[in-house]
Amino acid sequence: MSFTERITIDPEVRGGKPCVRGTRITVYDVLEYLAGGMTEDQILDDFPSLRREDIRAVLSFAAARERRLASLATP
Repeated sequence: MSFTERITIDPEVRGGKPCVRGTRITVYDVLEYLAGGMTEDQILDDFPSLRREDIRAVLSFAAARERRLASLATP
């Protein structure tokens, strides 16, 4: 599964921030919950519209974005 199947960017939703498809939950939101110590199970309990695959897609999206930024910084 590619994150492109689960992460969307729509200027009409949350100001164009990357969101989990069909929700208003941003990639940033999920990353903040994980960084704050929430487990995947806690996130899924709090947000029943999310699936475990969505959390994996968020992580994959963030990794791909980091790779792109790192490649831009390399001369």
